[in-house]
Amino acid sequence: MADAKQTSFRELISGETPVLIDFFATWCGPCHAYSPILAQLKEEEGDALRLIKIDVDRNQAIVEKLGVTAMPTTIIFQHGEIKFRAAGVQSIGVLKAALAKLRE
Repeated sequence: MADAKQTSFRELISGETPVLIDFFATWCGPCHAYSPILAQLKEEEGDALRLIKIDVDRNQAIVEKLGVTAMPTTIIFQHGEIKFRAAGVQSIGVLKAALAKLRE
């Protein structure tokens, strides 16, 4: 079963479309403040971005594999590679700049 999850995660992050993963916790105040920023980003980017939210308390294997220790942590994948990674709440400007670099 674990292999099936890992395979699907690998497939998810391997495409041309950037995948932004928000590692959050339900008990995390800054995570709740970050949600509207991510929602606005997704609305503005549309199909040019996949947005995935991962609850760190329910997905320990991937959290450990990626070394996520702070919430929220944002990781943007493209072609199976980490293209951007930051802990804490990021501004929409920082996120848009990271995505713009992937389109250059």
